[in-house]
Amino acid sequence: MPQATATLTAPDRSAADPGAVTRGAAPRRGGASEFAPLLRTIKDQGLLERRTGWYARGMAVNFLGLAAVVAGLVLLGPSWWALLLAVPLALLSARVAFVAHDAGHAQISADRSRNRIIQLVHANLLLGMSQEWWNDKHNRHHANPNHLDKDPDVAADILVFAQHQTTGRAGFRGWLTRHQAWLFFPLTTLEGIALKIYGIQALFSKDGPYRTRRERLVEGALLLAHIAGYAALLLTVLTPGQALLFALIHQMLLGLHLGMAFAPNHKGMETPDAHPDGDSWGHLRRQVLTSRNIRGGFLTDWFLGGLNYQIEHHLFPSMPRPHLRLAQPAVRAHCRTVGIPYTETGFVESYRQALGHLHEVGEPLRSAA
Repeated sequence: MPQATATLTAPDRSAADPGAVTRGAAPRRGGASEFAPLLRTIKDQGLLERRTGWYARGMAVNFLGLAAVVAGLVLLGPSWWALLLAVPLALLSARVAFVAHDAGHAQISADRSRNRIIQLVHANLLLGMSQEWWNDKHNRHHANPNHLDKDPDVAADILVFAQHQTTGRAGFRGWLTRHQAWLFFPLTTLEGIALKIYGIQALFSKDGPYRTRRERLVEGALLLAHIAGYAALLLTVLTPGQALLFALIHQMLLGLHLGMAFAPNHKGMETPDAHPDGDSWGHLRRQVLTSRNIRGGFLTDWFLGGLNYQIEHHLFPSMPRPHLRLAQPAVRAHCRTVGIPYTETGFVESYRQALGHLHEVGEPLRSAA
């Protein structure tokens, strides 16, 4: 949740000014001329206007749900039945993550400081994830989605996303790569914990994204408050063994949920660095060709936090979540007009394609084994 200063500066500028992200780059194929008519249409429809009330209601529901889970834990006490509450808590935590994501994109308010406060509360305090670390990483992803040299989300790490990244992978890492399609969902259960660890590492890193000492102290204090509050709650109402098991179930389900929301968005789609003119693609091509939408109704929108409209989200990062569905017809029609493929698939098929790509990437290592 598998990038923003508090307002996602680089991608958001591109929504208002298609040349902002790639200013200074080589001449682009179509360039701003491809995106400008669509931007005018979206603006005329009022789809970039904020929906603060919609978000306020959603946040209120989330807080009530979190309060209900805490009350349930207190009432049940040191009972093994209390472990069942880890399931709704994971679902609510994912809702919190989606709000933090949207605040980072300035979708909730036009006021930068207000978005930052909302994100600090949801990311740092409620999830234990550094918002500034996440924003920095997510900004770079939005600026160059699926670019193997520039997008941190597809950099070779536990998983690899292109066959040339498999070179030199041996031992345990080689085994992971050979079987990464089968291991993908089991590995995502660690994502909730990994997000916390990466944020804490950034907090103590000299190369971290924090601009001021005060910013680092605020983030650190909120992360510490999260850890202390989370541990105090579980250890107060549960036995140590139950508390540990509850935390594992909660974090693993949260990681799985977030992994399911991020996995189908770009995996297996175009990689700009694989095309001779990929680095000169304009905003429209760079975002549409690298993204995949998922068809579905209200339940899909809720479960995936609006990220199932990945194309619309990447084209207009500051567009409020409830407007993404409304923007889809105009985006699809414009892509048809300029001759750009608009990729949309079903829920299950999206995972089949993403995992199929990971399986194909690991083929050279399986053949050599």
